[in-house]
Amino acid sequence: QVQLVESGGGLVPAGGSLRLSCAASGITLSANAVDWYRQGPGKQRDFLAYISAGGTTNYADSVKGRFTISRDNAKNTVYLQMHSLKPEDTAVYYCKAEHHTGWGTTDYWGQGTQVTVSS
Repeated sequence: QVQLVESGGGLVPAGGSLRLSCAASGITLSANAVDWYRQGPGKQRDFLAYISAGGTTNYADSVKGRFTISRDNAKNTVYLQMHSLKPEDTAVYYCKAEHHTGWGTTDYWGQGTQVTVSS
């Protein structure tokens, strides 16, 4: 059974930093693409960052230069390092693993972790 568990969220003042973790079981993250998304109150879930199995990364314009996605293969964990946080970064943050097979793609989501940035 695939399980993704996010952690590292919390309350941080504007300008601060946090590192979110996405720990996986039942799936090898280094063999799959992993994304980070966030969903603010009353908003849709938005893409933030992506890391491919080969290590290629991509970011939404809103977080480019402030957020960094990385992976620790030994820990089967993907991270999202966030700097220069703003109140508008307040949201629930989710990771997603994209499991591609010859029959299609299955997306696995974590339960989310709350990030609150105070002004």
